[in-house]
Amino acid sequence: MNTGKRIRVLIVDDSSLVRLTLSDIIEADPELEVMGTAADPFIAAERISREIPDVITLDVEMPRMDGITFLQKIMSQCPIPVVICSSLAEKGSNTALKALEYGAVEIIQKPRLGTKNFLEESRIRLCDVIKAAAMARPRRLVKTQKIQPKLNADAVIAKAQPVMIRTTEKVIVVGASTGGTEALRVFLEDLPQDAAGLVIVQHMPEHFTASFARRLDEICRITVKEARDGDTVLRGRALIAPGNMHTLLKRSDDRYYVEVRPGPLVCRHRPSVDVLFRSAARYAGRNAVAAILTGMGDDGANGMLELKDAGAYTIAQDEATCVVFGMPQEAIKRGAVHKVLPLEEIASAVLRQCV
Repeated sequence: MNTGKRIRVLIVDDSSLVRLTLSDIIEADPELEVMGTAADPFIAAERISREIPDVITLDVEMPRMDGITFLQKIMSQCPIPVVICSSLAEKGSNTALKALEYGAVEIIQKPRLGTKNFLEESRIRLCDVIKAAAMARPRRLVKTQKIQPKLNADAVIAKAQPVMIRTTEKVIVVGASTGGTEALRVFLEDLPQDAAGLVIVQHMPEHFTASFARRLDEICRITVKEARDGDTVLRGRALIAPGNMHTLLKRSDDRYYVEVRPGPLVCRHRPSVDVLFRSAARYAGRNAVAAILTGMGDDGANGMLELKDAGAYTIAQDEATCVVFGMPQEAIKRGAVHKVLPLEEIASAVLRQCV
């Protein structure tokens, strides 16, 4: 990203209507400009050879070469921040999820024309994501580690039951945005099978969170699932907030559970980290342990301050290991953080607070 200059964006999509729509949205933002458009990766490669953009928006399904193959070539030859903008995101596609593993900074849905509210929210989301991507440091794919098969769900739940009757049961809440899919993988892979129950907000599109949760479930010792309204927070299980729905932590006597519901954008997001953190401050208080990870903007900063004031222990990811240091930095500025740690140390720090 060139400081003081508009962020230059290259749009790669085979649909002329989509290229026009994205161009109109991007050019309307005074901080952004369309450097060029390309109908397929071959045209895009020729354009990049003359001038390197700050950010590329890339479709997945295109003629001559698909977006995933092109992404791999970009990240192996000349890493550039890439935002996947595809209808596959709406379907929760594993192909789209694979793009994040290959180095895409973010993935968003294509704007749906004819739906005023969706188009306006798409405008906000697209511009915010491009600005975050321009600040990102593209990283190469890190292979996931092999793990022993997880305990079966009955065993995990049975182990948790004696503890759940205590009112001092700990609960972990986590918020992340740009770069968070990889950060969450690192964090969750380090947790043991009997870790305290978790509720997580990761900014990502509707339907996509289910695929993301399934992928994490395959590689982590704990169970990971997309949250459903009324789900109980259990030891050894992480609940991922569904895209396009706010997720709140609630409590009924000795049971923590989640409430999943629609609502307006909060801090320009739905789900919002602030919504989760503020509910945890109210219903868990000193029994909560919170972590805020990589991401642009300030979503979660005010909620983390409320958590700290309510007696919760709060942790922020450090700048060196963040893809974008926005959200943790804002929480730190507000005095909402007890400890600032590298990503690789956050899981052990959280576990120490849950003893």
